[in-house]
Amino acid sequence: MDGDGMDTSQLLKGVLDLAVLAVLDGGDAYGYDIVRTLRDSGLEDVGDASVYGTLRRLYRAGRLTSYVKPSDEGPHRKYYGLNQLGRDQLHASMKGWTEFTRTLDGLLEGVTR
Repeated sequence: MDGDGMDTSQLLKGVLDLAVLAVLDGGDAYGYDIVRTLRDSGLEDVGDASVYGTLRRLYRAGRLTSYVKPSDEGPHRKYYGLNQLGRDQLHASMKGWTEFTRTLDGLLEGVTR
């Protein structure tokens, strides 16, 4: 739980697919690059294992492509990219997220502070 009383790790679990797909919409990337992008975007609590698990699951579900490239800095890197099913899921998830946040914002407007 953060200092505001919200368990962001549970919220993150629910939207990690969407966040990973959004990162890959910007172009192919390898696992740790995706983790770093998520953290740099403000999702500091995202775990390496969670992201790698999400990538494997999305790949097995046919949402991602993958390929291996040599690296000058160590072992080969496995890159992931969006295919059409991944883009379709991204757009559907974006729509669902927008509707969800709109609903929650409406509920929170009436809360006294």
